[in-house]
Amino acid sequence: MNIVQVITKETKNNLNRNAVIDGGKVITYAQLFEAVEKTSRRLKQIGIERFSRVALLSNDSLDYIIVSLAVLKIYAVIVPVPFGSARDETDTLLKNLKVNFLIFEPSNYPQENGQLITESLALTKLQTKGKVAKDFYKINPAFIRFSSGTTGNNKGVVLAHESIIQRTAAADQALKIKPGEQIIWVLSMSFHFVVTILLFLRRGATIILSSRNFPGELLDNLNRYPANFIYASPLHYHLLTSLNLPKQALSKVRLAISTAIKLPDEIAEKFKQRFGFYPAESYGIIEMGLPFANTAKSAKRGSVGRILPDYKVKIFNPDKQGIGEIYVKGKGMFDAYFYPWRLRKDVLAGGWFNTGDLGRLDQEGFLFILGRCKQVINFSGMKIFPFEIESLLNTHPQVKESLVYAKPHPEYGQLPAAKIVLRSRKNLNPEVLRKFCYRHLAAYKVPKEFEFVSQLPKTASGKIKIE
Repeated sequence: MNIVQVITKETKNNLNRNAVIDGGKVITYAQLFEAVEKTSRRLKQIGIERFSRVALLSNDSLDYIIVSLAVLKIYAVIVPVPFGSARDETDTLLKNLKVNFLIFEPSNYPQENGQLITESLALTKLQTKGKVAKDFYKINPAFIRFSSGTTGNNKGVVLAHESIIQRTAAADQALKIKPGEQIIWVLSMSFHFVVTILLFLRRGATIILSSRNFPGELLDNLNRYPANFIYASPLHYHLLTSLNLPKQALSKVRLAISTAIKLPDEIAEKFKQRFGFYPAESYGIIEMGLPFANTAKSAKRGSVGRILPDYKVKIFNPDKQGIGEIYVKGKGMFDAYFYPWRLRKDVLAGGWFNTGDLGRLDQEGFLFILGRCKQVINFSGMKIFPFEIESLLNTHPQVKESLVYAKPHPEYGQLPAAKIVLRSRKNLNPEVLRKFCYRHLAAYKVPKEFEFVSQLPKTASGKIKIE
């Protein structure tokens, strides 16, 4: 079974529809499949074969999609590399995931022996050391997706073709993508491809690439094409509210999904005031797919929605408020971790996957995510969720971003402390922030220490790294 074969079969009645719009390039499904076939033959001639691990280091583009489908078509395995990563980070990823071939943009990752395979992408063969686990060859692998959580540790999440087919179908029970729908794409394909791009292609939709020269290309595309669907992060929705966009620019949008991080209330409310509807929060997990999307008519603000039909959720070890660890299971789960190698069955707890997040379910089954288990601050037996405090701090006009963390204390256990990045070099008295917090938070939640820093450490995906 192969995801490209499924896409080809399911779009046989949509061959004349536009598949991808990339600036001045417009390609139909028939033209896309022709380009994929041509590229896959070229890759096979070079020596790429089934189970070959092929890293892709590129900006989002039409070529990115064509090459990805070509690699998948011949049962080789895609290893997406975060575009913009430091050279050392990239080299470590290539080494740990035992990559055989690297496809890259020559201008951004110079290599001596690269040969062009498309207008913008070149390929080079890499030397790998060490053996790959025998079970890798038994699971029909399609992707090895780096896991860039808040700790920055990369396990390499292995997804088989069958898992991708299952999770795209499961996600569509919420997204309900239709043939010909015009989808505005602003996220990085190195982080968002399997559940989204492959699903959009399965359904015969039109993907309008809008992430380069941001926000200029996005504005241009919104003016040229009546968008039906947006899949973006809170940052993008914040920018949309601040741009000079008329309300009717999004009048054809039936669904705007917010992903990557929690959608702050302030951004959601401003977007609603500007365009007349809220973005729908979702909860995507690399190992699981998209088990939650708050798309129901009875959607509740601040929630990621109810569990989708092909999944189950359980709150383990809940406290008196019902807050506990979020466990999920269902279709399209990951197949293994590559580095170090661990099969899914050896990771799950009785079939359940521990997301590492804390949350609660209300009486109607809506899930509210409150933070990462390891980030919760225990102040004299009371739980403090850093995200709540960070969300408040980030609304202060002089604060660009913040990180709230726990400091050990001999009597209270842990105290909340905060690192602050200011918007300008103008000094800010910590007492101003402390009083600001006291006006909006319970006293025990207010950080006892403020440290002003020039920047916060980030993972490859742009998330603030938690030490």
